[in-house]
Amino acid sequence: MFMGTTYNSIDDKNRVIVPSRLRNELGKSCVLTKGLDKCLYIYTTDSWAKQMEKIAKLPESDPKVRAFIRHFCANAIECDFDKQGRIIIPQELKSYAAIEKELVTMGAMSKIEIWSRETWDDPSNDGRMDTADFADALIEYNF
Repeated sequence: MFMGTTYNSIDDKNRVIVPSRLRNELGKSCVLTKGLDKCLYIYTTDSWAKQMEKIAKLPESDPKVRAFIRHFCANAIECDFDKQGRIIIPQELKSYAAIEKELVTMGAMSKIEIWSRETWDDPSNDGRMDTADFADALIEYNF
């Protein structure tokens, strides 16, 4: 399970260091793709395969399912780590997540999320909740 937050950056060659405490759980490679909420997701190859199995069960006759598959799979890429523990973020994914320089890399249970620091810190970011919202959501899900 991935957890914790690291503030890092992307270099001029679109390389980002995946923090070692997160990278150690990924193995020798990972899958990078568009996430929800304008961030990127990193999965282990095993977790990615499980996600693909779940997606394969969805009805492709539904236009929303087809759109989700395109969003999630079309720009997915398998990444190998270099000797410094870096992966390259393709320009399409970098643009999608509005990544310029500063990043927030966080463990999010079964995946890692990479956010533009500017997007993450924006008060209007829907990916963040205040404590009252957390409490309401937990009640809604009987947690």
